[in-house]
Amino acid sequence: MSFRIDVISNRGRSPQTLLRQSWREGKRVRHKTVANLTKLPPHVVDGFRAVLKGGAVFTGIDQAVSIRRALLHGHVAAILGVARKLGLPRILDRKSTRCGKLALAAVVARIIDPSSKLSTARHLSPDTAASSLGAVLGLGRVTGNEMLAMLDWLHSRQRHIEASLARRHLAGGTLILYDVSSSFVEGRCCPLAAFGHNRDGKKGKKQITYGLLCSADGCPVAVEVFSGNASDPSTVSAQVLKLRKRFRIERIALVGDRGMLTSASIREDVKPAGFDWISALKTTEIRKLLVTRDREEDALPPLRPEDLVADQVAEITSPDFPGERLMVCLNPRLREERVRKREDLLAATDAALAEIDASARRRQPRAGNRDRIHAAVGEQANRWKVRKHFDIEVRDDGISWKRNQEKIDAESRLDGVYIIRTSLSGAEIDAEKTVEAYKALSRVERAFRAIKTDRIQVRPIHVYAEDRVRAHVFLCMLAWYLEWHMRRALAPVLFEDDDPEGARDKRSSPVEKARPSDSAKRKTASKTMPDGLPVLNMADLLNHLGSLTLNEATLPGQPDSRFMVTAEPTPLQAKAFQLLELPAKPLFTAL
Repeated sequence: MSFRIDVISNRGRSPQTLLRQSWREGKRVRHKTVANLTKLPPHVVDGFRAVLKGGAVFTGIDQAVSIRRALLHGHVAAILGVARKLGLPRILDRKSTRCGKLALAAVVARIIDPSSKLSTARHLSPDTAASSLGAVLGLGRVTGNEMLAMLDWLHSRQRHIEASLARRHLAGGTLILYDVSSSFVEGRCCPLAAFGHNRDGKKGKKQITYGLLCSADGCPVAVEVFSGNASDPSTVSAQVLKLRKRFRIERIALVGDRGMLTSASIREDVKPAGFDWISALKTTEIRKLLVTRDREEDALPPLRPEDLVADQVAEITSPDFPGERLMVCLNPRLREERVRKREDLLAATDAALAEIDASARRRQPRAGNRDRIHAAVGEQANRWKVRKHFDIEVRDDGISWKRNQEKIDAESRLDGVYIIRTSLSGAEIDAEKTVEAYKALSRVERAFRAIKTDRIQVRPIHVYAEDRVRAHVFLCMLAWYLEWHMRRALAPVLFEDDDPEGARDKRSSPVEKARPSDSAKRKTASKTMPDGLPVLNMADLLNHLGSLTLNEATLPGQPDSRFMVTAEPTPLQAKAFQLLELPAKPLFTAL
């Protein structure tokens, strides 16, 4: 015997909805109408149908499904989706081992919530999971020792991973950006830690130094860790060897700042390798161009700052730099800033010298006064590095001083002037493109800022073994590699310029101040996109994506019928997944 609901036509009248009973008598099937449901609302009739098919009736929605756990999921899905589109899991590990999965999880976790390796292990384990990352990758329980072993494994794979990234992003005959930075370390156990040029403002802390290689558009490709007391130029030879031997790149131009690609490093490392370069001259080298080497009386020096045009690029050559083209730039805004800063420093030094003189005059004349005054002048006169601009005379009863205007005028001639140098010919790259290439080093600085102070946070460093420190920095670079690609795709919903060509058209010369495009200005002013959705920074967007949860649910009375279902995405979340070219459909997977 069975029950069912039939809709019966009624000879031109409205159809009748009937609850009918059927049973078998011998070889015949009998039917009986139990109730007429025509006057009931459609949703009530649908409820009857569901009950007849084995469904259940609940007095409240909380009895229908039990949510046993909710995990942050949207940011995990977005980052993992981008990683898989880029082929990063296969680049990390072609055999899909557990160490490879842990490495991928550590890279993603570095973007979501950077923390120590032990904390990351807890966030990945099922019992203490902070997101769906461990469940999506099927990691199960993760221990701190496994994460340390993963660092050892990742260090052994670094050369192969960097080579794969170089083949993808560094084509032959390309520009390669290189710069170095440093990060402080805690404790005294790291063999790479040493006192050096402090970029973090942490006095009394040892540090490590690392150099980052990027493609011309700022995509990170390789990183190398050096001792904390390594000078910038001393790291160049290792990068030249890496590019030549490991990446097998024959024709490149290395772009580095003037403290990195010095004349000595170019002469000893870059030029013998057959590489071209783009760098800048130091002030001492620029001063050589103010003097002519020609013995003729009417000969003019290569550089005459008075003839330069503001915000324009002038190309010159000099016998002091054979085989190189020199692009001279005059930035009037930089000139004004240096004039202001110099005057402030000179005024501060004037005040310090006046205080020394007043203190000396208050003392009784004694034989040791002159030594005390000399010590005070030596301590204070060059406090702001402008002692060279003063003529100071020390007496027993005080001091007298005056500014050396001739030296001030000589220094001010070069205010706002900087010179880019390159070995590339004019046919390979013109003067303005050369200046733009040098200014592209700001993209490496942006990478350092992201790795050190933004979400990725390379510091504090919680490991001390040399290979593990190297692997930790490399892992942070891989995290920025993922985030860099995500930022480019998500630019329309971020406070970033999504129209670089429009921004470039805003200025007629690369010396001029960079200006945002019209679309970037509109986003900044309205804080919304053209479709009305809000514009966020990367951190807030990832946090919002994380609110798209992955929920573990069960049916009432059936505790073993567990299944996973995602929440419905918000319009902004759907927009982000659309920009990343990833599906935003709710996931429903039985366990």
